[in-house]
Amino acid sequence: MKAIALALAALCCTNLHAQDNRAPEIATGWQDKPGWSAQKYMVAAANPLATEAGYQMLKQGGSAIDAAIATQLVLTLVEPQSSGIGGGAFLLHWDGKKVRAFDGRETAPASATETLFQDANGKPLPRAEGVVGGRSVGAPGVLRMLELAHKQYGKLAWPKLFAPAIKLAEEGFAVSPRLNALLSNERHLQRDPVAAAYFFNQDKQAWPVGHILKNPELAKTLREIAAGGADAFYKGRIARDIAAKVQGHPTNPGGLSAADIAGYQAKERAALCADYRAYSVCGMPPPSSGGVAIAQILGILENSRIGDYAPVNGVVGADAIHLMSEAERLAYADRNRYVADTDFVPLPGRGASGLLDKSYLRQRAALIGEKSMGRARAGVPAEVKVAWGDDTALDKPSTSHLVAVDGFGNGISMTTSVEDAFGSRQMVGGFLLNNQLTDFSWDSSDENGPVANRVQPGKRPRSSMAPTLVFDKQSGKLVLAAGSPGGSTIINYVAKVLVGTLDWKLNVQQAISLPNFGSRNGPTEVEAGKVGAEVVGQLRARGHEVRQVEMNSGLQGLQRTRDGWFGGADPRREGIVRGE
Repeated sequence: MKAIALALAALCCTNLHAQDNRAPEIATGWQDKPGWSAQKYMVAAANPLATEAGYQMLKQGGSAIDAAIATQLVLTLVEPQSSGIGGGAFLLHWDGKKVRAFDGRETAPASATETLFQDANGKPLPRAEGVVGGRSVGAPGVLRMLELAHKQYGKLAWPKLFAPAIKLAEEGFAVSPRLNALLSNERHLQRDPVAAAYFFNQDKQAWPVGHILKNPELAKTLREIAAGGADAFYKGRIARDIAAKVQGHPTNPGGLSAADIAGYQAKERAALCADYRAYSVCGMPPPSSGGVAIAQILGILENSRIGDYAPVNGVVGADAIHLMSEAERLAYADRNRYVADTDFVPLPGRGASGLLDKSYLRQRAALIGEKSMGRARAGVPAEVKVAWGDDTALDKPSTSHLVAVDGFGNGISMTTSVEDAFGSRQMVGGFLLNNQLTDFSWDSSDENGPVANRVQPGKRPRSSMAPTLVFDKQSGKLVLAAGSPGGSTIINYVAKVLVGTLDWKLNVQQAISLPNFGSRNGPTEVEAGKVGAEVVGQLRARGHEVRQVEMNSGLQGLQRTRDGWFGGADPRREGIVRGE
């Protein structure tokens, strides 16, 4: 625990002013990370206390799923701005034979309509009016999903996994620099009396770094779920309290009911795997767009010489940024047109296989020239017969990522979110509720037709979360587990790490620490202060509209080595890696 305290204390913090066009969570400093080595098992998460909880489960003979559950429960407490039991998650699991994809994405209530985020004239609401309050809250999915995975792959008893979080909630934890910075920057949270009393002092100031914050309400909630399983959350007092909070918001009530929560179902879906050079890269299928988009980016880059443009001393050159940004434009164009919850809206033509067809991606790659295309148009995969409108979702999730490998040959990659920083700013039972419904398109149609990702009852909003597992095709071994928070930029963050490790042969910590860059089919974005003026000038000379912005990723990654595993954590956040 002393090592964890020192790690937290060492993290610097720069509180930057808020802008709506920036990352969903503000940047709070940079702390160089060395990378960590282990032989048997390993876990990485966005907060040292959460990492420690997962590590203790592995040390006691637990599985990667056991570690993930204990880690998530502690993240609910110590990183409430990013994820928690009031939100949702996607998880990829490798059992040594097969990759399984677990979908814990939130769902829209039965009362939801296509005009949920529109005013009386059919125009999208102001951002804050959509996000803050009950309107944006979907039925939480993370606990049902983790329970489903635990029933198949857990080795430790369910109640045991709750012990670290319950202990920390009762005894208290030290407010970290990042939590303090985000609270100090937060404008809406104090409108909720429960959240205001917990996160702020009597002078309405955020609790200072090091303040011991206790959460007895969360401890009570977790004890009930530990004893009664996920049903205690979904079918009892907790569900009724959530529904009452959502429906009783004084200015922006929502329609989520106890029946919506009780009816929530986590789903196991077929993982989306595609070959890339000597590897097989597996990601989440829809309703996440992350797996499709990353597979498209890599499939387009496979037609290029991206491997020739490796960074020099950590400096990424204009050629690499140009190639990757153009590939990303093409992938985001397809994503915004076609990808949504496939339980409601099928992918075009032959489905994912059409979007990932090698000949189709060669055609897309041929559109990349010496000059930037600026804005790409969606492609037309084989057999497409339906025209869709373009999405207008906010997609600014405040999110967290964790990865783990155990001593039994299992590995997981899990991205978890409450959407915006501090979610809907509604607190109940010691945890925050998501505002995940704002990941739906706020427009329901445009001149091209209905928007695939429009709001519909029971539907899961499209996500950019991209938990990823990579395998060596020849040996079949898991060689990399990675993922990141970051809203719609998650896709580009993860693509950077994949190219960094698979093409440029960097270790995962080096790849994570590279400057962030990319395009979401708009301007070419480069991480402020990390990409030099010369490279920016070269990109502009090639027709790029370059914006230097915060690109506050939170990447975590585990990479197989000859001796075991090597783990990396993002220097932009508080995460660490532990293993043996």
